[in-house]
Amino acid sequence: MNVVIIEDEHLSAERIGSLLQQSDPGIRILATLDSVNSAVQWFGRHEKHDLVIMDIQLADGLCFEIFNQVKLESPVIFTTAYQEYAIRAFKVNSVDYLLKLVTEQDLRSALYKYRNYFSGEREYIPIGKELIENISQLISKPYKSRFLVKLGDRIRSVDVKNVLYFYSLQKGTYLHTSENRNYAIDFTLETLTGLLDSDRFFRINRRYIITHDTIKDMITLSGTRLKVVLKHSDDPEVYISRGRL
Repeated sequence: MNVVIIEDEHLSAERIGSLLQQSDPGIRILATLDSVNSAVQWFGRHEKHDLVIMDIQLADGLCFEIFNQVKLESPVIFTTAYQEYAIRAFKVNSVDYLLKLVTEQDLRSALYKYRNYFSGEREYIPIGKELIENISQLISKPYKSRFLVKLGDRIRSVDVKNVLYFYSLQKGTYLHTSENRNYAIDFTLETLTGLLDSDRFFRINRRYIITHDTIKDMITLSGTRLKVVLKHSDDPEVYISRGRL
């Protein structure tokens, strides 16, 4: 079986690939893609694949945009952080959907359903434009709801509700939680700006995206400068840029 993985989080893609190999050593992963754009380009050049495992929310948009740009007739297993009520319609037109973190048991079950399509037990119905539009409307605010982070040899899911702020340091990007923990993530601050709910997160300068809850104190330095003191932070030089004041 030839499989394509579309997932913008490196840790999640790595985990899915590992679980696939554990479930069936004969599975061949043709490509691991991380965006709508890269997926459209890949499918435009390649046709021979049996199954696609696809995250609904990618860094450059919802995965539904892929279906609008290329003809994709292979069965799809969707992965998502959204709860069941928002995507129950996918039960009809996709092989399955898996809530993150994806477990080996859930993936094995989805692969079993996939094989049933080709044994004649179920009829596969390609995903159509109408279904895509209906699900897009159900997901009214496709903001990122959690991040996968690595803790030693373990992978942990961090809910955005527990994130106080994001910051860049040297060439990396990190999130800081209400538990006073820092974790490296795969996204730049520029990308995060489009993924996070703007009602909760605000980018104050080139280095920080914060929540209101993380502000411990604010100090007026001049008519156009404001210094903020962040909870759990030992950075003494956090300023709101003039253009964002």
